[in-house]
Amino acid sequence: MRRLLTAGLLACAVLAGCAAPAPTAAGPADTVRYVAPGSGGAAVDDPHGMLPAESDIVRMALTYDVLTVPGDDGSPQPRLATSWTPDPTLTRWTVRLRDDAVFTTGAKVRAADALFSLRRMASKSAENFGRTAMFDLAASRATDDTTLTLVTRAPYAEVGTALMGATFVVPEGSTDFASGLVPGSGPFRPVRSDAQTTVFERNDSWWGPRPPSRVIEVRALADPQARAQAVLSGEADLAGSVPPTAADQGAAAGLTVVRKPGATMYPLVMRTDTAPFSDPRVREAIRLGVDRRQLLDAVFGGKGTLGNDLITPTDPSSPRDLPQIERDVPRARALMAQAGLAGGVDVTLHTTTAYPGMDTAATLLSQQLAEIGVRARIEVGPPDTYFSTVYGAEPFYVSFLGGIPFLDVVRVALTPGSPTNETAWADPSWNARLATALAEPDTAKRRAGLGALQTRLRDEGGYLVWGVGDRLDLAAPGVTGVSPAIGFGAGFLDRVHHDR
Repeated sequence: MRRLLTAGLLACAVLAGCAAPAPTAAGPADTVRYVAPGSGGAAVDDPHGMLPAESDIVRMALTYDVLTVPGDDGSPQPRLATSWTPDPTLTRWTVRLRDDAVFTTGAKVRAADALFSLRRMASKSAENFGRTAMFDLAASRATDDTTLTLVTRAPYAEVGTALMGATFVVPEGSTDFASGLVPGSGPFRPVRSDAQTTVFERNDSWWGPRPPSRVIEVRALADPQARAQAVLSGEADLAGSVPPTAADQGAAAGLTVVRKPGATMYPLVMRTDTAPFSDPRVREAIRLGVDRRQLLDAVFGGKGTLGNDLITPTDPSSPRDLPQIERDVPRARALMAQAGLAGGVDVTLHTTTAYPGMDTAATLLSQQLAEIGVRARIEVGPPDTYFSTVYGAEPFYVSFLGGIPFLDVVRVALTPGSPTNETAWADPSWNARLATALAEPDTAKRRAGLGALQTRLRDEGGYLVWGVGDRLDLAAPGVTGVSPAIGFGAGFLDRVHHDR
């Protein structure tokens, strides 16, 4: 996608079979300029592998359609898929697709295209953390142009949620994504690009509601302060995920701050297979030894809620009635003594500056935990290698999480065979109860079962979630239609408009 232009020509002729028009500067009334978290130099072209930055997700979501999308409450809603219905065993699902979706070439979107795309995602499972691991795609079939039979490896009642991720549908047989010329069926089409910015024009053949903007420019910018400054200076209309101080500055200047609760967490990871964290008494002591309010105020500027060690507090299945964990230093010291560590313990706490405030969180955690005898030496890792060298490897570190469904975290990090089991959580009875919950057809009962699993993980696992920060987007006056969604849903910009 980054190489959409060759020798300065627009890709319209290839994408839609039309004559390439002369480049024109869009008028300000029908253009939205968005600066997104990401790095232009590290941008990706393939929608089915790793999508490391929001800027990549935004570009894909403008170009391609997905099967389902997250609703405001996190539950799956139709997009290309209009329905998903199981057989009595919950292992064979009939997925119906829209009959009016077309690629920008004019070809209809078929069930065969969707199945090809899912199989291509499966072939890249090492890159995308096994996004389609619940499906037996070799046994799945496109039974006609708008009907897909999806087979799951075990009873799985959350197929709608499984299709809610980056299930971008491309034409069957597509391979050359590096050329940037694979057509999509999304609300916009890419027309030109450089290393940092991609310009999209409205796709008037899209099946959905007509986007209010004719042009959307997506610029990848890694520095969150620089993203805020771009809106403050008038160089951009909307900035995604800015620091609390920058949001306050923007509000004082008359800009709009869009708050999205539950979007960001920097959990403290304790590997349950590595001493001293292998002792559940030490993990409990650390949970009781932190000052959650101080962390929330210092790291997120108070813009968020206290964490209660639930890893996906906005998930529809997350428990809502658990008592808040409070700091209790005497109890924490007693637990350390019971674990044979009355004299304390020396550990290394890893952190980074990849996201604003991760280093601040580590500094405060170290200071707070010193009061219970956990002497943490802070090691700050480079942001460009932290998630490949520290994440999932070191026994004690500040991680990043937020805005994704509970079952996605389960798939990536909470089962013995998961790609990144960062806390080394391996409990056969927990896994058995997970399988039971996923085989429950009744939604309320299934959510209760999943909630009970989250409660047990909160009390016994290796995550300490001290706070949940709001995501803060910064918008120029007159910008409307910013999605309230967090996580993957934040990447959908087709309703954004600047009413100049």
